[in-house]
Amino acid sequence: REIQRGGQVFFVHNRVQSIGRVADHLRELLPELRFDVAHGQMAEGELEGVMRDFLERRSDVLVSTMIIESGLDLPNVNTILINRADTFGLAQLYQLRGRVGRSNHRAYAYLLIPAGAQLTDIARKRLRAIEEFSDLGAGFRLAMRDMEIRGAGNFLGPEQSGHLNAIGYELYCQMLREEIARTRGDEVPAERASVKMDVAIDAYLPDDYVEDPDQRIYFYKRLADLVERRALASLADELRDRYGRLPAAAESLLRLKELRLLAEEAGVEEVRLRGAEATLRFLAGREPGPEVVAELVRQAPGKLAFQADGREGLRVRLQAPSVEEAPDALAALLRVATASDTLAVSHTSE
Repeated sequence: REIQRGGQVFFVHNRVQSIGRVADHLRELLPELRFDVAHGQMAEGELEGVMRDFLERRSDVLVSTMIIESGLDLPNVNTILINRADTFGLAQLYQLRGRVGRSNHRAYAYLLIPAGAQLTDIARKRLRAIEEFSDLGAGFRLAMRDMEIRGAGNFLGPEQSGHLNAIGYELYCQMLREEIARTRGDEVPAERASVKMDVAIDAYLPDDYVEDPDQRIYFYKRLADLVERRALASLADELRDRYGRLPAAAESLLRLKELRLLAEEAGVEEVRLRGAEATLRFLAGREPGPEVVAELVRQAPGKLAFQADGREGLRVRLQAPSVEEAPDALAALLRVATASDTLAVSHTSE
């Protein structure tokens, strides 16, 4: 049907080892169609050629792995078939489904599972959810359903804590922003570049502090959307005002967001904290100048070491006086590196 109306098709098979056999089988079933294959282990030039051919309509069906979940906008592709859909997560299915339906044609997403397959209860719930929430604006409801399937308590609790990315909520905020933009007919916002955070501390809103799961989700979203440290201080004040003194895990959550914002301002691409040792990696071209380096050495709350990594930028290692003081020492170092306003979130207990 899609080919007859002049469209093209994605066929997603997420196993590189067998994707060639699947493509050959499809060619046998539909010899009149032109098939091509794309996956992430192809040489860059080869993959680029395949995608160019598909974009220029020299092939009808692209048999691909998950690499198509983001990239070129292909309005001529309005049908997607996802093989072994039971093995995908709900967020993955949502992203893949969003690759079609970007024109004025009706789009179709087919979720394929083997005949007689014994699905797990979680897989069955995911497939039902992606089928149920197919209208515009469904992204946030899918996020809610995914948390129900996983168990919101674990998802928002200490088992999923660590650095901010480990909370996993930023993906859901991105889904929400995309759905709002599509509903309004606006351009889907581009994903903001993110600092890689590798910080091994518990950071979350405990359920005995913010007891209502909806309110915890609300504050996680607020936190994920923040782009200014001033707003972070206001959010901390609001939490204290509504729920009282911040527990340690909540303070750590705010501190990690502060570290991320400071790192973005300073041109830091990666932040790592292990015990009392912290490492910053500056983007190439965003390394601090001599004056800032001198100020870093002067104000460093611990021992500093510098290592130039050529195209990978500059690494700065800080040995804090103790494990307990390491997060504060790292924040102090980043404030100097920003060479800007030193406003920060106050974590002093009231």
